[in-house]
Amino acid sequence: MITKKEYKCSECDRPADRTRIFEIDGARICASCLYGEATPFEIWPIGVIKNKLQRDEAGFGTRGPENISRIELLPSQKRFLYKLDEEKYITIVYYLHARKAVTSIFKRGLDGKKTGVFATRTPDRLSGIGIQDVKLVGIKETTLYVEGLDAIDGTPVIDIKMCWSSVECP
Repeated sequence: MITKKEYKCSECDRPADRTRIFEIDGARICASCLYGEATPFEIWPIGVIKNKLQRDEAGFGTRGPENISRIELLPSQKRFLYKLDEEKYITIVYYLHARKAVTSIFKRGLDGKKTGVFATRTPDRLSGIGIQDVKLVGIKETTLYVEGLDAIDGTPVIDIKMCWSSVECP
């Protein structure tokens, strides 16, 4: 018989299984203490990111033009690509699948400034949602080639959107 390991919330002292507990600043906090009555919802991936980036790699996300990533969409997504090739920049929404425990305040890697999670691009955040504007280099079938994406290899893609304005994008 397989038993689920239970963890105890450091704020309310109630037990919770691994899917309902989060590690923040070294403490285990349950979903009820973090989110109250809010209910989780389901999101389906539309593809996956393929590149050579790995978690905690030096220079992560700062490589520039040589940092070309492939976004391999599911075949079912082909119908949604109409005219996307006319966009110079697109916005990629992805799931931060390799995130670690959350530290609420720390020195961000970009400039060493001490900030909270919301003032950084760290993948270690509660929502698990990443979003980034990238340059669209090309499209072949259901594979997009983009420049400047700082998501790691194997990251699930949730959505693709046009940039609000090419002038406002990088």
